[in-house]
Amino acid sequence: MSIQIISKLPSTSSSSLDLWKEKNDRLVGQARQLSGDSCLSRRRQELAQDILEGFSELLLTLQGLPAAVPALPLELTVTCNYIILKASLAQDFSEDLTKDIQRVLERVLETQSQPEPKSQQGLQELWRSVLSASPRLPELLPTLHCLASLQAILWMSADRLGDLALLLQTLNGSQTETSEDLLLLLKSWSPSAEKSDAPLILQDAEGLTDVLLTAFACRQGLQELITGNLPLALSSLHEAASGLCPPSVLVQVYTAMGTCLRKMENPQRALLYLTAALKVGKTCALPLLEASRIYQQLGDTVAELESLELLVEALGATYSSKTLKLLIEVESLLPQPGPSSPLHCGTQSQAKHLLARRCLQAGRAEDAVEHYLDLLAMFLGGSETRLSPPTSSTGPCIPELCLEAAASLIQAGRAPDALTVCEELLRRTSSLLPKMALWENARKRTKELPYCPLWVSATHLLQGQAWSQLKAQKEALSEFSLCLELLFRALPEDKEQGAGSNCEQKSGPDVALKQLRVIALLSRGLEWAASGQDTKALSDFLLSVQICPGNRDGSFYLLQTLKRLDRKNEASAFWQEAQTPPPQEEATWSLPLYLETCLSWIHPPNCEALLEEFGTSLLESPPHL
Repeated sequence: MSIQIISKLPSTSSSSLDLWKEKNDRLVGQARQLSGDSCLSRRRQELAQDILEGFSELLLTLQGLPAAVPALPLELTVTCNYIILKASLAQDFSEDLTKDIQRVLERVLETQSQPEPKSQQGLQELWRSVLSASPRLPELLPTLHCLASLQAILWMSADRLGDLALLLQTLNGSQTETSEDLLLLLKSWSPSAEKSDAPLILQDAEGLTDVLLTAFACRQGLQELITGNLPLALSSLHEAASGLCPPSVLVQVYTAMGTCLRKMENPQRALLYLTAALKVGKTCALPLLEASRIYQQLGDTVAELESLELLVEALGATYSSKTLKLLIEVESLLPQPGPSSPLHCGTQSQAKHLLARRCLQAGRAEDAVEHYLDLLAMFLGGSETRLSPPTSSTGPCIPELCLEAAASLIQAGRAPDALTVCEELLRRTSSLLPKMALWENARKRTKELPYCPLWVSATHLLQGQAWSQLKAQKEALSEFSLCLELLFRALPEDKEQGAGSNCEQKSGPDVALKQLRVIALLSRGLEWAASGQDTKALSDFLLSVQICPGNRDGSFYLLQTLKRLDRKNEASAFWQEAQTPPPQEEATWSLPLYLETCLSWIHPPNCEALLEEFGTSLLESPPHL
C-alpha cells in the first residue's frame, strides 16, 4: 500500500499560519526579554505564566485542526516552546509533558496513511515510526530533533536510560551501540539546524543536546564516584567540565573531581581543582568542605581547621540566587544531593559540629569548647530535645552534642561547666528512661531509642571524670558506680556467652555500651588505686579484661596492681594470657567521640612498652611458692 502524505491544510489559508507564526515569535521574544533580567518578582512570574498560557492556547488552536504537513513545523515548534517553558517554570519534568510529546507524534503520523492504528503504539514505537518517515518530511527534521532532545531529557530525568539509548540509536541510524555507550551516543548525534525563516524556538536541538550531554556526564560521574569507579568518574566529570557547564555546576564538577583525586591518593592535584572551583562560583562551601578532608588526609591540621571555619562562615552567608528560569538548564537535570552524595554539604550547624569535633580530636580543647557552647546555645534554646540517632543525617542530636561538649570542657580543665552540661542533659532525658527499679527490662523498653541507656550512662561517667578532676573522690566513685549499675541493668549477661563474651560480637549501641562499661570499670579502678584501695581496684581491672579480653589498658592496670600487691604468680600467669593478640575486629570499632576522649584519659602512655617491661621483670623475678 502506498503512503500518502497529506500536503494540504484544509479550510485554512496561509495567512492564518502566518498570524500563528507571528504569535509564536512574539511569545518567544517576550520570554527572552524576561529571561534577560535576573530579577525574580511576582509580576515577572505572572508575565511568564501569561506567556505559557499563550503557547498553550496557540497549541490548542493548531491541534484543533486536522493534521497537515504545512502546519506541522509550527505545531512542533509551539509544542517544544510550551514544554521548555512549562518544565523551566516548574523545575520539574512531569508525565503531562510526555503526553504532549506523544500527542504531537501521533499528529505527525496522522499525515500519513499506515495500516496499524497509532494509538496502540508505545512512545518508543511512535518515535521509531516518525523518524523512519522523516526522510519524506525534511522540513520537519529540525523541530523533530528538538522534540527528540526534550524526550531524551524527560527519559534521563526519569532514569529510563534504556529508552534513552534506543532513541539515540534511532537518531544516529545505528543499532550496534549498547546502553553503556550513552555518552558516546550523545556525542555522536548531530541534530539538524533550524532554517533562518523557521518559527522562533526558545532552545534549539543543538542547545538542548549540549545541556543533555553535560548533565548526563555529570550524573554519570557522580554515580561512578559513589560506586567507587574512580577512573570512569574522573573521565565523565572531565567531559562535563568541558561542556556547557554554568558556574554553579562547574563548582560541583570541580569539587567532585577533587574528591576523586583525593580517593586516588593524589591530594595535590585535587587541591588544584578545588582552587578552580573557588574561583568560578559564588558559593564556596562545597570546595571548602572537600578541602578540609584533603588537609586531614595530608595531616595538615591547621589548614583543615581553617577550611572548616571558612565553611561555617560560607554556610551562614545568604545569596540572592533566585532567578526566573525560562530555559532548560543543566542544574534542573541534576538530582538534589542527598546525605550519601559527595556533593552534600549539610547545614551551618552540621559544619560547626564537625569543626568542634575536629578541634577536640586535634587537642584544641579551648577552641572545641567555644564551638560546642555555641551549638548548645543554638539547640538548647528550644523546648524540645532532638533525640535522633547519632547516624542521623538531619544534624547533630542533642545528647551526643552535650556529651561531646562535656568531654571538651573536662579536657579544657573546666570541670564545673562540664557538670552543668551533664545535669542539663540528665534533666532532658530522664523522662525517657525507666526508673532504676525497672531497668532490668530497659533494653526491651527502649527499642525505639536504643541509644538512651548509652547516653545516660555516659553522662554519669563524664560526671565522674569531672569530679575526679576536682579531686572529689567520693563524688567521682559515686558517679562511676551509678554508671556501672545502670549498665549492668541495661545489659544483662547472656547466660550462654557468659561475662567473657567478646565485644566484637555485638554491634551499634551494644558495642558502645560494652566499651563504656570497660571505661567505667577502669575509671573507678583508678580512683580506688589513687586512694590506696588496691584490692577494690584489682576487682574492677579484672572484670574489665573479662568483659573484653585483649583490652590492653585493662591488662596494663591489672598487671600493675598485681605487682603492687606482690602477687607475682598471678601476674605472671595473666601476662602469659595477655600475649594473645586481640581480635582483628577490634580495629573496626567506631566509638562515639566522647568515649574516645574518655579512653584517652585513662590510656597509659607507652602502654605496649610498659607491658613488655612488666613481662621482663616478671620473668626475671623468682615466683613465690
